[in-house]
Amino acid sequence: MKIANLFLIALKALRRNKLRALLTMLGIIIGVASVIAMVAIGQGSKKSIQDQLSSMGSNMITIRPNSNVTAGARLDISSVQTLTLADVDALRKETKHLNAISPAVSSKGQAINGALNWPTTMQGVTVDYLKIRDWPLKDGIAFRESDVHTANKVCLIGQTVVDNIFPYGVNPVGQIIRFNKIPFRIIGVLESKGENAFGQDQDDIIIAPFTTVQKRITNSIYLQNIYASTADESQTQMATDEIEQIMRTSHRLKAKDEDDFSVRTQAELINTFSSTSQLLTVLLTAISGISLLIGGIGIMNIMYVSVTERTKEIGLRMSIGANGRDILLQFLVEAILISLTGGLIGIVLGIVASELIQYFLHWPTLISESSVILSFLVCAITGIFFGYYPALKASKLDPIEALHYE
Repeated sequence: MKIANLFLIALKALRRNKLRALLTMLGIIIGVASVIAMVAIGQGSKKSIQDQLSSMGSNMITIRPNSNVTAGARLDISSVQTLTLADVDALRKETKHLNAISPAVSSKGQAINGALNWPTTMQGVTVDYLKIRDWPLKDGIAFRESDVHTANKVCLIGQTVVDNIFPYGVNPVGQIIRFNKIPFRIIGVLESKGENAFGQDQDDIIIAPFTTVQKRITNSIYLQNIYASTADESQTQMATDEIEQIMRTSHRLKAKDEDDFSVRTQAELINTFSSTSQLLTVLLTAISGISLLIGGIGIMNIMYVSVTERTKEIGLRMSIGANGRDILLQFLVEAILISLTGGLIGIVLGIVASELIQYFLHWPTLISESSVILSFLVCAITGIFFGYYPALKASKLDPIEALHYE
C-alpha cells in the first residue's frame, strides 16, 4: 500500500474522532510547549548572565587579598591587607600578557550636592580602569595620569548618582560635589551599564584617582583590589599563571606557603554561572519531558481502543488482500500523525509562550533551534515507540475472527 494512501486513511480515521484525537494530542502538545519554553528560559538566562559578566570586561582579571584562616576564624576580606603598590609595579615591569593594570581602593559614603545626598561608593583607580572595564563616557572627559600623580580631587560619576543628586536634567560636568565632606569636581559622566549578574547597580558609583581616595578618604597604603586585562581572551589563562608567579615572588612566599592573594577571571565566573544555568535548564526540561511520556502513553491507550473498535474493519481489509504489514503501517502512520500534529501545535505554543514570558514577566528568553528540532524528533520517536505495539497487535489479528468480532 502506498504511503500517501496510508496517510489518507489515517486522516479519515482521525477526522471521525476529532475530540478524541485532540485529547490524545494534548499530552504531546503540553510536553513539547513546556520543553521549548523551559529551554528558552534557561538559554535566555544563560546568555543574559554571560552578557552581564562580559559587560564588566570580558578580559578582566581581578587580584584580591586572600582571607586566610587565622586561629580558626576566616577574616573579612575588607580587613585583609596584602596588596600594595609594589605589587602593581612588579606586575607592570614583569608581565608579558597584560595590557592594562589598575590598583583599586574604595569607600562607602554620602555624595552631596547642595541639599541633595545619595549613599554610594567611591572607587579609586587609575586611567587604565575604564579600559579594563570597557566603560566609555557619556559626557565629559576621563581623568589623566597627572591627576593620579597629584592626587587631584576630580571624579567621574555613574548614571544612578546623576539621577539622584542632579534632578531636572542639570548637567553635572563641571559641578562640585562632596563625598564624606571632601569636595570633588565632576569632569565626566559614565555610560550606563545597569545591574551586573549579582544584581548590583553598576551605575551607583563615583570613580576618582586612587591616590586621592587613599590620601583623602581611606588613609591607607594598602589596596583592596588590583584589576588587569589581557589583549584578548585567549591569553587569560597564561596571564593568570604569570600573575600568580609574579605575586608570589613579590610577596616572598616560599614553595610550601599558601597564596595570600587570589586571582579571578571573568571566564571562571561565566563558566560557573553557565554550569548552574545549564543544570537548571536540564532539570526543568526533564520535568517538562514527563508530559511527553504521559502523551506517549495516551497515544498507546487510544491506539489500543482504536484497534478494538476497528477489528471488523481490519478483518475486512485482510479478507480483500491487505497483509499484516499493510495493517501495521496503517496504525503506525496514524499514531505518528497524532504525535507529529501534537508536536507542531506544541512547538507553536512553546514559541508563543516564550515570547509572552519575556513580554509580561521580563524574563530573558532565547528560542533554541536545537530544542525545536529535538522536540519534533522526539514526537516522531514517541509516535513510533508507543504506536508500534498496538499496530503490531492489529497486524496479527486473524481475519476470520476479526470479521466475526462483536
